[in-house]
Amino acid sequence: MNESMQDTPPSVHEQTSTAAQQQNGPTGDHDRLQQQLQACRQAWLKHKPTLVERRQLLAEFSKALSAYAPRLVEAMSDDFGHRPYAESMLGDVLQVQEEIRFTRARLRAWCKRRPVPVDWKYWPGQAWLQYRPLGVVGVVSAWNYPLTIGLTPLVSVLAAGNHAMYKPSEFNPATNAVLAAMFKDLFAPEQVALVTGGADVGAAFTALPLDHLIFTGSTAIGRKVMAAAAQHLTPVTLELGGKSPAIISRRESFAEAMQSIVSGKLFNAGQTCIAPDYVMLPEGTGAEFISLLRVAAQKAYPQANQGDAYTSIISTEHYQRLQLLVREAQASGAQITPLFEADDIDQQRRMTPVAVLNPDVDSRLMREEIFGPVLPVLETADLNSAMAFVNARPRPLSLYLFGADRAEQERLLGGVNAGGICINDTLLHMAQLQLPFGGIGASGMGHYHGWYGFKTFSQAQPVYKQSRLSSSRLFKPPFRGWKQRLINLLVR
Repeated sequence: MNESMQDTPPSVHEQTSTAAQQQNGPTGDHDRLQQQLQACRQAWLKHKPTLVERRQLLAEFSKALSAYAPRLVEAMSDDFGHRPYAESMLGDVLQVQEEIRFTRARLRAWCKRRPVPVDWKYWPGQAWLQYRPLGVVGVVSAWNYPLTIGLTPLVSVLAAGNHAMYKPSEFNPATNAVLAAMFKDLFAPEQVALVTGGADVGAAFTALPLDHLIFTGSTAIGRKVMAAAAQHLTPVTLELGGKSPAIISRRESFAEAMQSIVSGKLFNAGQTCIAPDYVMLPEGTGAEFISLLRVAAQKAYPQANQGDAYTSIISTEHYQRLQLLVREAQASGAQITPLFEADDIDQQRRMTPVAVLNPDVDSRLMREEIFGPVLPVLETADLNSAMAFVNARPRPLSLYLFGADRAEQERLLGGVNAGGICINDTLLHMAQLQLPFGGIGASGMGHYHGWYGFKTFSQAQPVYKQSRLSSSRLFKPPFRGWKQRLINLLVR
């Protein structure tokens, strides 16, 4: 890991690269980060934030985010090359604001002791759970949604009463500069330490003896992060990626699915971890589906050829990788259909979205997470075949099903494992703050959002309080006579 935190170009919301190296080297990074961690931990041990202080901090967080929103939106557009105002506001600023408001409104209830029943043999003792902060939590963010992916878990970290070390992606330098200014106004450096840098810094960061670490990135890098954290038995939450399928089981569902497929795939130019990675349809319907999809895409982005309403690809390397995937699929016989009128927008890395009909299932396009505006369309015999295809591959972060048939919905819910499932829409399951968000298997482990984030970054500490009058003496030595007969009776 010290050589590089990534083993491929920045194609899958990865937040470290060999492109940005710290001048002081791995040893200097390690020493500096250790000092920051020590400062955060000592400050936390000296004074753990009270409930009142946490709620006040969240209120100030919300105000700061509103004040800095225009600068953050402009900075995110600069980092991407171009990103529409609406996408940054909806995909980043609004998501974090809703997380803050939702959490603050419920934090008092979450922090209350939760009574737990005591077995009759230990009456009248008492038992309860109390949620205690862990200490110092590390947050490693990603470039594709630089606010949502990093600040949303940070809200939960702070709500639970922890201090934090925050590592944003180096692919968002303009956004990071604005975040640094906001953090300076909002947090003490020993409360939230902002850590910037590239691959060496990322490697040193994930190897720190943190009290918890949440990482968002690719599955390949997630394995390295988990190995680094294991050195100190640091608990990890991994939000990874994978290939999230969309299944349209019947031709009759095409019309109602179009808008959702287009918005889910083309929002942020497909650079979304839960975007539909590929679509599966009934046999013989692929050409019709793509024709309808093209109409829906042009209706959703009527000025896409001018580029103002469409997000750029984050880097030249990522842009070239996506173009190569398309060329490889075409060379192997797949049919390529641009969804916009222009052959290619190709301004500031804006890429015309394309549909790829029936690509080779063993191609790179179908093995790698695409993370861009390229949509493979596969024809399958029926829903059972589609489910078998998904189950034969690593478990996806999200899965989408379109269709009103309740029996098919129940069959899919009971037959496929995925991090999250959304029926008759895309992406919106992540916006439900009453639901946890997280992956399974290769797509991640652990959850956050709302109560689930608070619980992840807290210790559910069990407490038992013995009564002065307790029947527990019946189960203490010496074990003979009537005590032994009582034990035998209970066992039987």
